[in-house]
Amino acid sequence: MNDHYTYDYIHGTTTYVYQRKDMFRINTDTSLLAAFMQIKQGERILDIGTNNGALLAVAATKQPAYLYGVEIQEAACKLAEHNLKDCGVPFSILAGDARNMTLPKVDVVICNPPYFKVNTHANLNESDYLRIARHECYLPFPLLCKQAASTLQEKGRFYLVHRADRIGELMKELLQHRFGVRTLQFVYDQNKEEAITVLIEAIKDGGHHTHVLPPIMLKR
Repeated sequence: MNDHYTYDYIHGTTTYVYQRKDMFRINTDTSLLAAFMQIKQGERILDIGTNNGALLAVAATKQPAYLYGVEIQEAACKLAEHNLKDCGVPFSILAGDARNMTLPKVDVVICNPPYFKVNTHANLNESDYLRIARHECYLPFPLLCKQAASTLQEKGRFYLVHRADRIGELMKELLQHRFGVRTLQFVYDQNKEEAITVLIEAIKDGGHHTHVLPPIMLKR
């Protein structure tokens, strides 16, 4: 690694990852999802849109059987492979467009997806790396739900973090794709009145009883 990279700690974990300075980087949402997701020993894990493999690196500490990452950006795939090479768990980083892929059957799907619809919250100075990571260019939420449902085993778990102001749409799509929402946790910024983020645990063919956990308050 050289000066184009940093070696950074994922807050609340024992995990460090290399990151490129010009690409999407771990943030508060990464740490929130890393703490929220429940990974069990011997499970097979898939991260859709894995970027630099940060969430898979955290999952590796729980002794899963196998790790899969899907990523459309080739440079990010190489970085994920580097971050996972010494994790002690077999893994595969699958390079390609999730819209056109047949994904392996797994027990758990995790995802920190792009939050913004195409052509919203646009920043003209964004690189292609950041635009793809932040906007639903290649991973609109309905497609993400479809792919998660198709790859999960019966009663498999889907963990994701998303914008709280899209909660209605998120619930609709999850239900349409045979997910029951088991756990919700809203995240607040102490300087804002409304929730900014929501953490979701959804179960394939699960029930409709939902646990709403106490909110998380971020202090800036």
